[in-house]
Amino acid sequence: MKIPILLSFLIFCFAGNVFSQKAKSKNPIIEGWYADPEGVIFDNTYWVFPTFSAKYKDQVHMDAFSSKDMVTWKKHSHIIDTSIIKWANMAMWAPSIVKKGRKYYLFFSANDIQSKLRNGVKDDTLGGIGIAVAKKPSGPYKDYLGKPLINKFYNNAQPIDQFVFQDVDKQYYIIYGGWGKCNIGKLNKKFTGLTPFSDGNLVKDITPKNYVEGPTMFIRKGKYYLMWSEGGWTNGTYKVAYARADSVFGPFERESTVLEADESIATGAGHHSVINIPNTDEWYIVYHRRPIPNLDRDHRVTCIDRLYFNEDGTIKNVKMTFEGVERKMK
Repeated sequence: MKIPILLSFLIFCFAGNVFSQKAKSKNPIIEGWYADPEGVIFDNTYWVFPTFSAKYKDQVHMDAFSSKDMVTWKKHSHIIDTSIIKWANMAMWAPSIVKKGRKYYLFFSANDIQSKLRNGVKDDTLGGIGIAVAKKPSGPYKDYLGKPLINKFYNNAQPIDQFVFQDVDKQYYIIYGGWGKCNIGKLNKKFTGLTPFSDGNLVKDITPKNYVEGPTMFIRKGKYYLMWSEGGWTNGTYKVAYARADSVFGPFERESTVLEADESIATGAGHHSVINIPNTDEWYIVYHRRPIPNLDRDHRVTCIDRLYFNEDGTIKNVKMTFEGVERKMK
């Protein structure tokens, strides 16, 4: 029996629509108050590791989220908390994760330590940057060192907001720092400490102009992009800026702001990470922002939007959206 021409046409259109369908996400990508998101890809799966955004005394655990399409996310609850990290008692935040060999190393900040008198401690080093390790991204994690990796205030940088970066020569670096100072250190092969530079120092100061905190780094077309947050994390002034250099050590000269408040969408956008789809020039920015109206210091949500570049390699201003990203369904 022959199929009428009109029916054939309708079937063709329907099939074409199905095969060209795209999965659409939304912002925020997950429910709840989450900030400082680290976005990565492990084994063809997207992962986001954020801070559980709450008062410091309640900010004592971390959740993770995974997705096959960057649209539908699965929650992995309490992958780490202060019952696992015995030296941490509050303010666990800013996760950064890398896979090395067959293990996953989760770097985090804890305790919000200060370099001045606090709680009767003259030199407050009871916290800083720690490491947890697991055989799977979802855990279970255990304390890798049993103590902080970094708890000193080198170059007057508060030991927080770490990002772990692998250079083209496979060397791992830790880039970190609050209080307007950005340091870089060379991780030893076992991640048990820092390898001193030729001058004997454990870290180098690579602070660009207007830097506040939240560094992240990636390489695109041979250039090293250092991005960071400016403004105040507790309010709507938070924003993201960047610089480029020919080396992991810079020098990094600030170029411009690329993500900031949009009163029609949200304010306080910052502390981000970047995802590049392997073997493509497709980039995404994973960040937190403050909904409007914002009623609390810790009311922050995690979002993903596209990151685009101009022909000369400069980064275009990021357009925050409610729709989020759109990915082709396989």
